[in-house]
Amino acid sequence: MLVRDAMSTVVLTIGPAHTLRQASRLMSVRRVGAAVVLDPDTSGLGILTERDILNAVGAGLDPDRELSATHTTTDVVFAAPSWTLEEAAAAMAHGGFRHLIVLDDVGPVGVVSVRDIIRCWAPDRLHPAEQLVS
Repeated sequence: MLVRDAMSTVVLTIGPAHTLRQASRLMSVRRVGAAVVLDPDTSGLGILTERDILNAVGAGLDPDRELSATHTTTDVVFAAPSWTLEEAAAAMAHGGFRHLIVLDDVGPVGVVSVRDIIRCWAPDRLHPAEQLVS
């Protein structure tokens, strides 16, 4: 199975000046765990994840004052839609992260997460407790 089959095509793009509260609100509404941060001044892509926000709030930082740019990962590993899920999982394991921005020739077309990969690899089954009630 390929990344294009597992990735979420809902790509939330925010700017570096979004506060962490704004970013988290948008992520919550879109039901995504990461936002692509597009900085027009650097023409670069970064990623802000729910864990980045959680770490900032847990450190006592004010989510209404903290900007996404301060907490964005800019040293990003990108995936291609044609990668296998094994290649994506290996990149995540090697880099110690849970999300990959998926790029094609035009730009970001999706985000693939560990959860997306697990959904593809784990067969649809009943919960073990439900299997006992037959």
